[in-house]
Amino acid sequence: MAEIIDNLNIEANDALVTPQDLKDDMPLVGSALESVQSSRNTIFSILDRKDPRLFVVVGPCSIHDPDAAIEYANRLKILSDRVRDSLFLVMRVYFEKPRTSIGWKGLINDPYLDDSFKIEEGLRIGRKLLLDIINIGLPTSTEALDPISPQYIQDLISWSAIGARTTESQTHREMSSGLSSAVGFKNGTDGGLTVAVNAMQSVSSPHRFLGINTQGQVSVVTTRGNPYAHVVLRGGSKGPNYDSVNVKQCENALEGGGVSSNIMIDCSHANSSKDPDLQPLVLKDITRQIIEGNKSIIGVMLESFINSGNQVIPENLDDLAYGVSVTDACMDWEITERSIMEMAAKVGSVLYNR
Repeated sequence: MAEIIDNLNIEANDALVTPQDLKDDMPLVGSALESVQSSRNTIFSILDRKDPRLFVVVGPCSIHDPDAAIEYANRLKILSDRVRDSLFLVMRVYFEKPRTSIGWKGLINDPYLDDSFKIEEGLRIGRKLLLDIINIGLPTSTEALDPISPQYIQDLISWSAIGARTTESQTHREMSSGLSSAVGFKNGTDGGLTVAVNAMQSVSSPHRFLGINTQGQVSVVTTRGNPYAHVVLRGGSKGPNYDSVNVKQCENALEGGGVSSNIMIDCSHANSSKDPDLQPLVLKDITRQIIEGNKSIIGVMLESFINSGNQVIPENLDDLAYGVSVTDACMDWEITERSIMEMAAKVGSVLYNR
C-alpha cells in the first residue's frame, strides 16, 4: 500500500452548494435587480463626478444577528430618504472578518457563533439578508475577503472594500479586477499609501488567475479590469490620516501613481483611535474640508449599530446584548443619525458647486 503524503493536515473536504444553485434558490430579480443596477450606477456617477453627492457607507463592523441588521436597515432607509439630496447612503453588510490572530470569522464562516462553521448555511443566511435589505430599498456593501464567496453574493453588492490587511495581496487585487461593483482599497495598516496606489494600478488592468465558475468548477478566470477602484484612508499605526495635510499628501501620491484621485475616508479604525464615539469629530473635520473647497473627497465610512460599544461572544448566546457589535465597537443609532443629518445640512449647497 502506497504511503499517503498528500493532505496530511486536512481533516475534511466537504462539497458546497454551487454559486448558481444558491442564486437559483434565492434569485435577484425584478425591482431588487433594478435597485442593485441603479445604486451601482449612482456610485459610478459619483466617482465620475457626474453626480455631485457624497456616498456614505455606514453600518455595523460586522453582521452577526440578521434581525438586528434588518431593524438597522429600516432605520437607515428612513434616514437615507431624508438626506438623499446631498448624501447617498449605502449599508455596510460585512460577513467576513479578517483576524489578526484568531477569533470569530464572521456570519458566513460561523453563522451560529459557536465554532460549528456551517458555511453553506452561512452563505444562505447572508444571501437572504442581502436580498431583504435591498428590498427595503438600500444598497449594500461588504468587504471582499475570501476569493470564493463573491461568486455567491457579489451580484447583490453595490460597493466593495478591500481591507488594510489584504490590499497588498495579489489574490485580492486580481479578484477585484473582476468585481462588478466599485471597490475601495484601504491604505496599509502602517498608514502608508504605496500598497493602495499599487493595488489601484493593478486592479484597473486585466488579469488571469485560478478561481471557480458559477457551477463551482475550478477555472481560469479572465478579467477586464475594474475602472472604479479608489483609495480609502483609514489611518494606521502612526496615527490618523483624515486631516487636510494627509489628504493633500494622498492627492499627490494618487496623482504621482497615475490613478484615480477619488478619496474616501473611513472615520473609524485608526482615524478615530478605535474610539467609535470620536467618529463624529472626524466627520466634522471632513465636512469642514469639503466646505473649504476640497474636491477629492467623494465618500466616508462609519461604523454604527443600534446600540454603542461592543461585546465578547458569551458561552450562552442568550446573553448576547441586542444590537451591539461582537467585533469592533460602533457608535449608536442616535449619534449616527445626528452626525449624518448635520453633514447633509452643511455640505448640501457646497457639493453642487464643486
